[in-house]
Amino acid sequence: MRVAVIGRWRAQLHRRTDHRCSDDGQLLAMTAVFMTMFLALTGLVADGGHYLDAKQQAASEAEQAARAGAGSLDVGELHAGTIAVDPAVAVTAAENYMSSAGQPGTAWVVGNTVYAQISERLPTQLLGIIGVGSLALSVTESATDVSGITTGG
Repeated sequence: MRVAVIGRWRAQLHRRTDHRCSDDGQLLAMTAVFMTMFLALTGLVADGGHYLDAKQQAASEAEQAARAGAGSLDVGELHAGTIAVDPAVAVTAAENYMSSAGQPGTAWVVGNTVYAQISERLPTQLLGIIGVGSLALSVTESATDVSGITTGG
C-alpha cells in the first residue's frame, strides 16, 4: 500500500515539474511584452517631451516672423492715409527671420495679415525601437498690423 502511495506521489510531482517548465516559457513571453511596453512608454515620455519643447520653440519663432512681416508697411498706402502691408516685403522679412532663427519656413499674406509656417520632422530617440523614426511638426502663426492704436501721454 505504501509503495502505491509513493508511486502516485512521484507521478504527481513529475506532472507538477513538467507544468512548471511550461510556465517558464510564459514568463519569458510576458517579460518580453512588458519590456516592449515599458520601452514604448519611456519613448513616449522622452520623445513626447522633446516634441512639445520643439513645437513651442517653433511656434515662438513663427509668431516672431509673422510680426516681423506685419511691420512691413506699404509706403504708398501710408502716404494715401491708409495702413496696408506690402506683401512682397512682408513675406521676405518673415522668411528671412525664420531662416536667421535656424527654422526655415514659408510665409504668405492675406489682406493685412501675415502668416508664417514652420514644418519639420523631428528624429526620435527611443520610439525608433518600436518603428517610429521621426515625428512631424508643423505650426502656423499670424500677425496683423492694426491701425488706430495710439500711446497716451
